[in-house]
Amino acid sequence: MDRSKATMQTNAPMRDQEQEEGGCCDCCIKCLGGLPYASLLATILCLTGLALLCTCGHIALTNSLALVETHFSTDKDDHTSLTKTIDICLYCIYGIAAFFFVYSILLLSEGFYTTRAIKKELQSDFKTTFFGRCITVLFVFLSYVLALAFIGIFGFTSIPYFLFYNMQRSCDAISNGVLADVANICVDARQYGVIPWKATPGKVCGMPLVQVCSSTPFYLSYHLYIVALAGTAATAISLIHYLMILSANWAYLKSAAAMHAYQDIKTKDDQDVEAEARSKEGQNSSYS
Repeated sequence: MDRSKATMQTNAPMRDQEQEEGGCCDCCIKCLGGLPYASLLATILCLTGLALLCTCGHIALTNSLALVETHFSTDKDDHTSLTKTIDICLYCIYGIAAFFFVYSILLLSEGFYTTRAIKKELQSDFKTTFFGRCITVLFVFLSYVLALAFIGIFGFTSIPYFLFYNMQRSCDAISNGVLADVANICVDARQYGVIPWKATPGKVCGMPLVQVCSSTPFYLSYHLYIVALAGTAATAISLIHYLMILSANWAYLKSAAAMHAYQDIKTKDDQDVEAEARSKEGQNSSYS
């Protein structure tokens, strides 16, 4: 007996430890099961694309203005409109960064709320509220509008990349000796509407153009525009991903609300039938 008691006392802490480990594992599984992985992936993609767009776009625009002032327009009065346009773009970048950071966090929070609501609906009699479904519809509408807006931003971001790409091709043609007279290979910023026609010199030709392409501002701006374009595409894809997630959640919550309404009506009818049957049984017993 003493030996059995000793073994039971030694096994008791082991069982308690196993229960604690099992409880921790179950808690971790429940927490991981409640994560909205689709919304989390879309949020990471959105914030990553937004960081690339805002950071690279800001540096590329600043270097582009310095490049124009150095090689294409020596008089500041000639490119005043360009300076104002770049300043407006920089302020827009600040606003987009702040807005989308808050918006992505709200969408992630909405994903947590919806996932939790769906889990509770599957496990219990939890019912979604009308206000919660309206919030989901509002996010669907905003995500649709923002996705269209970012597709437009993607097209706008491709414009400076197109200009720098043409400039790089011209420099490659000069370096490779495609034409005998390299002095006739020029890049005129006035033709693209970047600066007015009165700006001087307005264009760069021949070997000076190769020196411009070899400069650090041009090389950095050209590659940063490529990264900013990729960031814009990533943000647009994340918004489309958000749109699919929100539409699926809204459809599920709507069908779940209709199912709950049907179950409530059916339960009420069953209760009325039972109450009527009991009243008839009571009447029959009184007559007998």
